[in-house]
Order: sequence, then C-alpha cells, then structure tokens
Amino acid sequence: MAHFSGEDEVVMQTMLRQLFQSVKEKITGAPSLECAEEILLHLEETDENFHNYEFVKYLRQHIYNTLGSMIEEEMEKWMSNQNQDEESGYDTVVQHVTKRTQESKEYKEMMHSLKNIMMVVVESMINKFEEDEVRSQESQKKIQKEKSNSYCTDNCSDSDSSFNQSYKFCQGKLQLILDQLEPGQPKEVRYEALQMLCSAPPSDVLNCENWTTLCEKLTMSLSDPDPVFSDRILKFYAQTFTLSPLHMTKEIYTSLAKYLKLYFLSRENHIPTLSTGIDISNPNVICLLKKVRLLNEYQKEAPSFWIRHPEKYMEEIVENTLSLLSVKHDQGHLVSQKILDPIYFFALVDTKAVWFKKWMHAYYSRTAVLRLLEKKYKSLITTAVQQCVQYFELCEAMKIDEILGHSKHWGNKQKTFYYSGQELQYIYFIHSLCLLGRLLIYTQGRRLFPIKLKNRKDLVSLTDLVVLFTQLIYYSPSCPKMTSAAHLDNYSPASMVTEVLQILCDQKECAIECLYNNTVVEALLQPIHNLMKGTKTAPNCSETALIHIADILARIASIEEGLTLLLYGENMNSPGEKSSTGAHIIAQFSKKLLDEDISIFSGSEMLPVVKGAFISVCRQIYGTCEGLQVLIPYSLHESIAKAWKKTSLQSERTTPVKCLESVSSVSQESQNLMAWEENLLDDLLNFAATPKGLLFLQRTGAINECLTFMFKRYTKKLQISRHKKFGYGVLVTQVSSTAAGAVALHSSGFINALITELWTNLECGRDDVRVTHPRSTPVDPIDRSCQKCFLGLVNLLPYPAVYELVGNRELPNKAEYSLREVPTCVIDIIDRLILLNSEAKIRSLFNYEQSHIFGLRLLGVLCCDLDTLLLLEAQYQVSEVLLNAQEENILENSESHRDFIIDGLSVERNHVLVRINLIGGPMERILPPRVLQKGDDPYPWPMFSSYPLPNCYLSEVTKNADLKLDNDLGNLLLCFKMSDKQTEWIENCRKQFCKMMKAKPDIISGSALPELLEKFVLHLSESPSECYFPLVEYTATDANVKNESLSSVQQLGIKMTVRYGKFLNLLKDSAENDLTLVLKHCERFLKQQQVPIKSSLLCLQGSYAGHDWFVSSLFMIMCGDKEKTFRFLQQFSRLLTSAFLWLPRLHISRYLPADTIESGIHPIYFCSTHYIEMLLKVEVPLVFSAFHMSGFAPSQICLQWITQCFWNYLDWIEICHYIATCVFLGPDYQVYICIAIFKHLQQDILQHTQTQDLQVFLKEEALHGFRVSDYFEYMEILEQNYRPVVLRDMRNVRVQST
Repeated sequence: MAHFSGEDEVVMQTMLRQLFQSVKEKITGAPSLECAEEILLHLEETDENFHNYEFVKYLRQHIYNTLGSMIEEEMEKWMSNQNQDEESGYDTVVQHVTKRTQESKEYKEMMHSLKNIMMVVVESMINKFEEDEVRSQESQKKIQKEKSNSYCTDNCSDSDSSFNQSYKFCQGKLQLILDQLEPGQPKEVRYEALQMLCSAPPSDVLNCENWTTLCEKLTMSLSDPDPVFSDRILKFYAQTFTLSPLHMTKEIYTSLAKYLKLYFLSRENHIPTLSTGIDISNPNVICLLKKVRLLNEYQKEAPSFWIRHPEKYMEEIVENTLSLLSVKHDQGHLVSQKILDPIYFFALVDTKAVWFKKWMHAYYSRTAVLRLLEKKYKSLITTAVQQCVQYFELCEAMKIDEILGHSKHWGNKQKTFYYSGQELQYIYFIHSLCLLGRLLIYTQGRRLFPIKLKNRKDLVSLTDLVVLFTQLIYYSPSCPKMTSAAHLDNYSPASMVTEVLQILCDQKECAIECLYNNTVVEALLQPIHNLMKGTKTAPNCSETALIHIADILARIASIEEGLTLLLYGENMNSPGEKSSTGAHIIAQFSKKLLDEDISIFSGSEMLPVVKGAFISVCRQIYGTCEGLQVLIPYSLHESIAKAWKKTSLQSERTTPVKCLESVSSVSQESQNLMAWEENLLDDLLNFAATPKGLLFLQRTGAINECLTFMFKRYTKKLQISRHKKFGYGVLVTQVSSTAAGAVALHSSGFINALITELWTNLECGRDDVRVTHPRSTPVDPIDRSCQKCFLGLVNLLPYPAVYELVGNRELPNKAEYSLREVPTCVIDIIDRLILLNSEAKIRSLFNYEQSHIFGLRLLGVLCCDLDTLLLLEAQYQVSEVLLNAQEENILENSESHRDFIIDGLSVERNHVLVRINLIGGPMERILPPRVLQKGDDPYPWPMFSSYPLPNCYLSEVTKNADLKLDNDLGNLLLCFKMSDKQTEWIENCRKQFCKMMKAKPDIISGSALPELLEKFVLHLSESPSECYFPLVEYTATDANVKNESLSSVQQLGIKMTVRYGKFLNLLKDSAENDLTLVLKHCERFLKQQQVPIKSSLLCLQGSYAGHDWFVSSLFMIMCGDKEKTFRFLQQFSRLLTSAFLWLPRLHISRYLPADTIESGIHPIYFCSTHYIEMLLKVEVPLVFSAFHMSGFAPSQICLQWITQCFWNYLDWIEICHYIATCVFLGPDYQVYICIAIFKHLQQDILQHTQTQDLQVFLKEEALHGFRVSDYFEYMEILEQNYRPVVLRDMRNVRVQST
C-alpha cells in the first residue's frame, strides 16, 4: 500500500471507468443486481474485447510480476517428478500448478494487496458518485417545480429519490406514475410518467403492489388518440416481453389481447371493411397493426421458454389468443360490407401463420391448443376451411381475363400502401392454408374433422380438404413471368398449396391417412386425364401446376404405401382396372411428353422441366421391382434413351455465334440442353436399381454414358437421387453383377478412383495429417479407414466383373516397384496386395503386414465364388504362391523338427488355403479361425506348406457317410405308376414328392434319387405341353469329342468336382475322364444351339466362361455314370427348368432375343434374382431394408449361390434337394428357396448390417442350419401367391417383353 500513490489511484479509476463504460449496456439491461454480477463474472466468455481493456492488462501484468517466477519453478518441479515417477501423472500440469500457486504465501499476499488497493479506488469512486448524485437531485427538483406547482411530493427517502439510479422501484414512485397517467393530466406530464416507466427495471415495476392497477390503466390508455402516447405504452409492453419472466409477461399479453378483442367488438372504432380495404398509411391502421404485430411477435417467441413454467400460464396465453382470433362480426347482407375480423390483421403481419407452426411444434403446447380448439374454438378451424372453399370457388368461377387481372398484384411492386378486399381475402386464404396444413400433421388435429360449413349440406372430411388443396394447384391463378422467383415461391397459390402438401407427404402417418387414397390420387391426376383426352377443364392448368403435381406424386411414390396405391389402387384385387391406376396414367402421360405427342405445351420453355418432373415420378416407380413390372408395357427406357440421343445431338450442334447479342442466349440454351441431357441420363441410370431394369438399360446402349455421369456425381459427393434414402452402393452392386456393367464401371473411372482411395488409406495416409503426428497402429485386420474400400471392392468383384477385368491378363510381376507407383486396376491390386511372390513387391509396401492381410482377406471373399477361384488358380496359381509363402515362414529348429511361425499373415494364409482347397457345406468341412485363442496353445490348427490337407479339416460325419438306396425311397418309386393321362401322372408325382419331402426328406438321396429324376424328366420330355425348347438331334460319340479341349477353368473344376465326389464316396478315381467327356459332349451339344456373336465382352467370346456346376452336380448324383448323365441332360434340356438350373444352357443361345444375347445377362439374373428382390421386399421386409442400408443387392449373392448350385453353402443332401425340388415342382421354386434362405438368415443379416460386414458374411459363411424341407410349407404358400406372375415371366425369357 505504501507505494500506491495518488497518481496510481487516478490511473486505476480511469481504467475502471473504461471497463464500466464498455459494459454499461449489458449491466443496465440486467433485470436485477444478481444478474448484473453474473454478467461481470462471465465477461471473459461474452466480451471479445475483454483482454484489450486496460484494467485487465494491468491485472495480468501484476500477476506475472508477483507470481511468474514461482509458477515457472513449480512447472519444472512437476515435469521432473513426472519423468522419475510414471504413476504420479493423474493431474495435468495446469491443475497441479494452479493448486500449488493458490496455496502459496505469495498468492495470498498478492490477493490481500489487490483487495486493499481496490477498496481505496472504489471508495473514492463512490464518494464522487454521491456528490454527482446530490447535484443531479437538486437539478431534478428545480425542473419539477418549474413545470408544475401541484405535483405530489415524493414519499421516498432521499437516498432512493433518484428514479434512474435506484436499484429498487418503490411503491410511492409507482403511485406517482399512476396519478400522472390520469387522462386529465397535461400531455407533458403523462409523457414524462411513461418515460419514467420505460426507464425503470421491468421486474421492479411488475413486483410492485399497484402493478395490477397500472396494467389496467395502461390497457385503457392504449385507446388514446395520441399516437405518440400509444407508441410509448407499446414500447413498455415490448420491453416487458423481452426482459420479464413468463408469469409477468403473461399479464401484459393477456391485457393486450383482451384490449384488442374489445377493440374489434366495439362499434365505436372505425374498423375497415372488405369493400374499403386497408390503407396502411392511415394512422389508425398503423396503430392497430403495431399492436397486432407486437402480440404476434410475442406469440412466436413464447414457445421457446414457456415449457419452463407452470402449464396454466401457457394455457392462459393460448386461450386469450384463440378467443381473440375467433372474434366474428355480424354478417351484413353483402360480403363486401363485412367488417374485418382480427384474423385478417394477424394474416397481414404473419401471412404464413408462423405463430401457429411454433405453437404446434412441441407436445407441451400442442396438447393445449388442440384441446381448446376442439372444445371452445372450433369455429377458428371452420372459418379457415370456409376461406379455402371460398377462394377455390372464386378461382373456379373466374374467367381467364379476371384471373390474369387478379394475379397482377404479385408483379406490381409499386402497390405498397393499400390492400384491396380481394387481396385481403387472398392473404387470409394463405394464412388459413398454412394453419390447416400444420393442423393436419398431427393425429389430434386430424380428429377435428369432419367440419360442418354454413350453406353446405355435406360435412368436409379430411379427404375433401386435401382434394380441395389439390384442385387449388391447377385452378388458382398463375403468377406472371415478370414476377420475381422469390416472390413466386413464397406467395403464389400453387406454390403455397404444394408446400403444404409436401409437408403432409413427408409425415408418413399423416400421408397414409390424408393422401394415400384413390380420391386424392384421382384429383392429382385429373389435369393429366384432361390433357391426354385433349380437353382442359381447368382453365389455368399451366406447366407450373403440372410440375407441382408431379412433385407431390413423386413424394407419394417414394413411400412404400404410396407406391402400392399408385401401382394397384386401394382395391388391389379388383380385376379389369389395372390400366386406370395412377402408375399407368403417369407412365402414359410421361411417354406422350417424351415422344412429344401432346401439342398443348409444344415450344414452351418449361416443357423440359415438365418432362423431367413426370419422369422423376416414373423413376420412383421403375426403381423398384414391382413398379418396373407394371411399367414394362410402356417401354419408358426406349423413350428416355431416344430423347437423350436427340438432346445429345442438339447439345453437340449448339456452338457460340459471332453476334455479341446472341452469345448470352446461346450460352443459356446450351446450359439448358446440358441440364436436360444430364437429367435424362440420371433417369436412365435409375433403371439399374433392379436386375431387369439393368437389362433394359443395357439394351438402350447408354450404360457407359450413364455410369460416367454417375461417377461425376459420386466425385462431387452429390446425392444419388432426391428421394433415395441410401447412396450408390446398391446401384454399383447391381451394375457390377453383369459383364457389360463392370466394363462400363471401369471405363467411367469408378474402379480406378476406388482403388486409388484404398491405396491412399492403406499405404499413403491422408495428406492433411502432420508428419509429427504418426498414425495409430491398426488393431483390426482391416483398419476402419479401409473398411469402406474393402466392402466397395467386394461389391465390385463378383465373377462376371472379375472375368472381364482380369480374364486372360497376366500379372505385371515387375523387377522393381517405385514407392510412388499407385495401383489403378484390379490386376494391380492382385499383384501388389495378394500375390506377393517377390522381394520387390514386399519392399514396395510401407505397411507390408497390414496391406497383405487386406489382400488375403479380399482373396478369401473373392474365392468364395468358385468360378473366381478357378480363374485365379488357372491364371496365377494362387495356391502355389500361398504354399510357397507358408514354406518361407517355417522355423527349422533341427533337421527333423520344423515349426511354422505363427503370425497374422501365416494364420490368414492357412485359412485361405483350407477354404480354397476344401469343398463342402457347413457340416462337411472345417475352416480354421483367423484369430488366436487364449491359453497355452493359441493356434492348435496344423499349418501346411504342401497338399494334401491335414485330416482335421475334414468332417468326420460326412466323410464316413454312405449314401445308398433307401428302402422307403425304393417303395416310393413303385407308387409312380404310369397313368393313361400324362398330366395326372405328373401331378401325382409332384404330390408324392412334396409329401415325402415334408415327412422323410433325408431318404430322397443316394442311388434312388437319379432313378427318380430320370423317370420324371423322361416323361416330361415326352409331353409336348411340358417341353419348352425343341428337340435337338445329337449324334456325336466319345471318339468325336475326345480330342476337343476344355478351358483351364473347366479342367480345374473337374479336379475339384472329383475331389468332392470322392470325399462323399460318390465318385471313383476314374471319374475325372468320364466327367471330362460329359462336359465335352455338353459343350458340343449346346454349341449346336448357339449363334455366333461379335462383342467386346470376354464372356461372349466362345464357350461359357465359368465351370458347369450343374453338370458336375448331376454327374455326382448319377454316381459318375457318364451315359446316364448325358442322356438325362439331353432330355432335361427340353424343359423350361433347364434354362434356370443349367446356366450354360442359354449361353449365346438362339432361343434368346438378340439384344438379350448382346447384353451378356443371363435370365437367372434378370428374371430369377429380379423376382427374389421383389418377393423379398414383401415377405421379409427387414432383410430387404438391411440390404439397402448395407449398400448391397440381394441379386448378387443369389446369382453366386445359383451359379455354383450352392456348393460350399449347403451340404450335399440339401444341394440334391434343391435340384430335385426345382426339377419336380418347377423353376420358380428356385426363387422361393432363396426367399426361404433369407427368412432363415434374418437375425444374422440384421446383426451383420449393424456391424457393417453383411456382404462379407453372406459370401464367406455357409448357410448353417438351413434345410430345404423345413421351409417346404412356406414355399408352397409362396407358390400359391406368386407362381402366376413368376412362372409367366420365366416362360417369356425367349421373347422377353420390353
């Protein structure tokens, strides 16, 4: 204290004054002293200039000078202790040093010194403040005496007499203001009283005993003709609303609402009528609108805080509001003489009823509003509905010239100060529309309907109201083109109605109740009906109205219930009305628009937008399997492709001209063409969402352009479609399941981008990570940063894609790889991550172990597709590379003892080697785990570096099984006696088969099964009604085909088949030659029925690309008898079932349409898997949704299962049951079996959807616990429900309708 001089005191006072001056507004605005203290305590958090104040700088320097050296010493001590003692680091350095500093002697002395200094400075400032206060009081008294000698004396003490400076507002001062507000007082006195009231803290005013009296007096004073006086009262109200708690502002709000209610009910006030309109430059109108606006502003703010207060406060506000808005004047004889009700003025200040939207948002307030509307104020809803009805009747009755005159208001910006009666009616209509739209969202709101209107016999139901809204879209007047876009969007009738309907569509429960019925859909489609008939009953159905209608239809079609309504109507089973459902009408209209068969809009600038809007509706429909089936007759893909080609040619021809005036118009035209072209490509691309749609897309010849467009959107991270809930995963999975799709994906750059992204995450790391912050070591075999790319590659690489991208191509196998050399294709991934057979490849990887494990995991998934396994083995000798790597991983302890080094790579390689060498279902082979176990022996499974595999991987149960003729099955064969009527015999066989499958499924196996199949197929092939393909003469002998060669894939497949057959005791050593002959005969037999084709696709160049798994399965069923096998195949080839069980049967077959052959897509994909997806959505909807959420398509995994006859997924007996079931009961059972599998796997699929590895699970895991016989009754139900549709489409594969 001794060194604190007078000059220091003055400097300190100056610094404090600067601080207080800066925060003066915040402190004076505080409702209480406690709030002011809180503001100062948290000043650093709220004031960005806090550290620039001189006082703050002084404190910081003082602390540094006093405690700086001690803080540094403490930090050094703590750091040294941390280095020595690892267990003492539970506190941070800041916490530790702060604690030590606050406990120190220096800190306490500094605080004591600062306190003393501040006491001196503050005391001096208070003394000076009191001197100024006295002078201020004297001057105030002098002014008061000069103004009037009759004023009441102040009863307050001298210390509280200064109103502006007091912390507490006393009773005497409020009484003084009450007296001064009396109407008899001079104007100046009343003004001064109001000024004093506005300057006082509102909380002090409202806490006074006389507050109720003051509130009443203020309410009476609102009617004062002096606008300045009225404005000051409103200012006080506004200040109270802003700063006071709810229980106080509620009283202010209530008083203002009651005043307005009395004002409108009083006949003395000159309230405008509809005929005179509203002149908002009129002082009385201005004053009234200010009061209404103030009330409305509070309505919009109140919901943000009233939940923190008792419900009664909120209910009182709600009831007073509804009471005010329900005020109705007595109707005169003429509508034009009607006095404007309060609702008109509220509509003026809040046209879109934002207040109602906010009140309905929270359940807390919504309950009270809806209860009061139902019990006391239903008239408010009735008048809103009445207003909408009247506006529609006006639009319906008006002529075109009147409509155009009516719509001119919206383009006339000069008309600002006067609203005509017609405009007021429209503003009230918009307010009513928004209020009703918000009401319909909620269940309790919808229960207020039906509504009884005056002069109307029938009640207005929910459906009636929504139909009315719909009709308003195309009956209401259009805004002229001069209108600004923003104004058009906000207030044009069609846009407002569309906005309301969009909100209703987005609320599923509301949409089901309000929109999803035939009446509403018919109302939406009415203008389309008229246009297609050539009539135009709605005189104002413009292009804009059609765009709005299309938007609503698209939203309806994007929800399952809405889509069903559009496809089938409400009465799904009613015959003879299919062509009249919404989907058919929309498709017909869209096709006419695309083919330009409708002349009414020809030449319109908006025509492409109208086309795009309705195609968008169709896209929601044909993007689903069931929707595509309905729209097939309209060949929309052809119309869209034709329009795209035409637009593409126009776009190429559009070039800038030399005339400067035309450059901008040409540029705009070019942009419009480009946008339309992209829109059409997007529409075509969405056909790829389903297997059959993908076939149609490939037939258009635009798949390359579509996928290039998709890749551009993907790189820009744009949404796949406006109404799609998930990303590009399903689309990419569908496309990559076909050869042409995989090639198009590669040429678009999509695969390259995915591989580059993978390499960046796997090897390079992100560019934005600082070198000083190294990446954490991955814990999982595939790091989370690479998981998305891993799943993307799994989706991209089914066998059709692998064959096109890898087939007949060698690995680079370079002598040296640059560290900057990034893979760009699938071959590079195999070379750099999977088959690491050289030191150069290993040295080129920064993260060798992690990257190689990634490659091995990918290999494990890819090789689950047996065709892919055979291709990689034939081209790259995968097994040999992996065995050599295992050999190099051996630690030789002595000459006779060799141990494998167990690490992540050797364990992964061991798993892959067992997986690719052993064939069998879940009970027929044992796969070693990929993780180590706890205990003394972490990996008890034997590793190997050469074949054969250790016996522990072979299932003992299956290995010893002896599948011989069962006596019961033999007796069953005797029951199949020939009948005179062929049809009866066939039906009897099928019934007996079903009966046995349900009762004793296990006996349908062994040596009796081939006899059963032979007899049944023989008689089917002799029945003309059962034969689908014509008889083909075949005379070649073994000698004729002996010298023909099979592909390396087929040869390896033969070895694999024989190995599996021997394991099951079905085949002998000599079976390899016999199977080779059978396959050669089959190849020649089928070649007679093939047509030569020129194509860039590898899969169409020559014989079938994969191994013939059906023939291999049949060869095993026939126990290796080549004559029986081939004779059966010749007979079987005449049946429809052969097209779906025996894949090579229709390879480039002359029985298929030319465009189907050129697409390279097998009927199993565009027919079987298409219906699998369609039925899955209905039968097991959770599984269907799980696939979409996972970005994976059911069609891809089903194609893999069916192609390899469920090898590795089912045990042998179940494979036999699968083949026998399809042969006996029909090819559609192929679809039903897959649905049964998904039903069986439902819980596992949902679980793996959560863990984000669904596609890996489905490809790697066998179908544990699934038995065909267990689901036989379920499949019979599926047959009853779906056979007419599925089997009809299967029969049409030869002449596939488009």
